[in-house]
Amino acid sequence: MLSAEIMDYYRLGGERVRLTSGNARLEFLRTWDVLRRVLPPAPADVLDVGGATGVYAGPLAEAGYRVRVVDPVPEHVAAAATRPGVTAVLGDARSLPAADHTADAVLLLGPLYHLPERADRVAAWREAARVVRPGGLVVAATISRFASLFDGFVKGFYRDPRYRPLVEGALDDGVHRNTDMTTGWFTSAYFHHPDELVSEVPEAGLVLRQRVAVEGPVWLTGPRLEQILADPEQTTLMLDMLRATETEPSLLGASSHLLTVATTAGAG
Repeated sequence: MLSAEIMDYYRLGGERVRLTSGNARLEFLRTWDVLRRVLPPAPADVLDVGGATGVYAGPLAEAGYRVRVVDPVPEHVAAAATRPGVTAVLGDARSLPAADHTADAVLLLGPLYHLPERADRVAAWREAARVVRPGGLVVAATISRFASLFDGFVKGFYRDPRYRPLVEGALDDGVHRNTDMTTGWFTSAYFHHPDELVSEVPEAGLVLRQRVAVEGPVWLTGPRLEQILADPEQTTLMLDMLRATETEPSLLGASSHLLTVATTAGAG
């Protein structure tokens, strides 16, 4: 289901803590903020596809949602299943182990950036559309086409001469090709141009409702971001300001991650 280097990357266990500490916590806080606003009220059935160790499934279950995680990494499934109120199974986003129209919402918070072929990404969107109930919601995460370019400056990756070719490859066709797990860089992935989502979503039979810049340009502040996140008052201010600008088209490409919110055709 996943290429060898991607499977090896996730089996290192980084997803257990990645979103709960450091600057990556902004990704969690903003994603959670968006989910809180767009998901149907609890109790509702949420299928969390590519839900990893349940970092979102756990809080959703605590909030009263009925959550099932589907993930291709056995270690992720085992960890997610330990969270109260969460069930978890092995599965592939392109062929979900779920019956038609059985979820009120489907989350694709990881699969799309590990499917380099457009046909596979559209297949994942279509599977979400099949599983969600009429009028239901699909929320998907993607990585920006320009994320590795910016990340290289924030984290100093360009000091290694092997990094620039990876960035240039991703800028050319969206595919970040990294098979070397010793570098500390993100594993092989697909980085979306924001405008690609405008065509992928309807091709799968869904209606695009909005594209949201998750971190906006704030993630580029590097060490300063960690200071902001350590200050509750500054964190609240930052989240308010990011919420106010989250759908501004000119900021979409500057965000590390995007969330795309879609519904079934005919939904209000």
